[in-house]
Amino acid sequence: MKAAVVTYPGSNCDRDLARGFELAGFEVARVWHKDRALPQGTDVVGIPGGFSWGDYLRCGAIAARAGIAEAIRAHAARGGYVLGICNGFQILTEMGLLPGALLRNAGLKYVCRVVGLEVVATTSAFTSAYAPGARIAIPIAHHDGNFTADAETLARLEGEGRVAFRYLENPNGSANDIAGILSANGRVLGMMPHPERRCEPLHGGTDGAALFRGLAALATPA
Repeated sequence: MKAAVVTYPGSNCDRDLARGFELAGFEVARVWHKDRALPQGTDVVGIPGGFSWGDYLRCGAIAARAGIAEAIRAHAARGGYVLGICNGFQILTEMGLLPGALLRNAGLKYVCRVVGLEVVATTSAFTSAYAPGARIAIPIAHHDGNFTADAETLARLEGEGRVAFRYLENPNGSANDIAGILSANGRVLGMMPHPERRCEPLHGGTDGAALFRGLAALATPA
């Protein structure tokens, strides 16, 4: 399996994300935001957390128009896997690959701590290594993680089993306690918590490692 991790100006979790993939057995290539193509044979694109372009305009708005954006869209359109974490989730919504938007936290403050999550949907490769209803502990670090969508979109996400993770105690005001969602085909995942920061014992826990292991085991090439 081959993963491509994109770096933007302001990314600060790209190395962590690459490490998460590597621990699961992926061959990892690094991609710069100005690149126009993904490495040949890429199975999954990783869009990391951070503050691309300083979160100017809207979080992820500039990154969604970077040189590599069209290659990511094309990869997703042909059924390739895409994982967006924190700022990566924001970028995916700005690209139109996932519905909804990430607004300022309800408490209007940056939150950085470990939170409890419930694994809701386990039918995707991303969540296949977790038991349905599993409760895991994953770090968050964001100022704009309040997932918001209209009532019709929320009903569709819930009804189609596309809520991947839900907060046990909502830290940011997200609708329906949503922490991560899937695309209609289950091959694009956006989530605010950072599984790549919970992959090794020295991180204080390894609850995030299963996401990468499951993806490595079940992801099929586009």
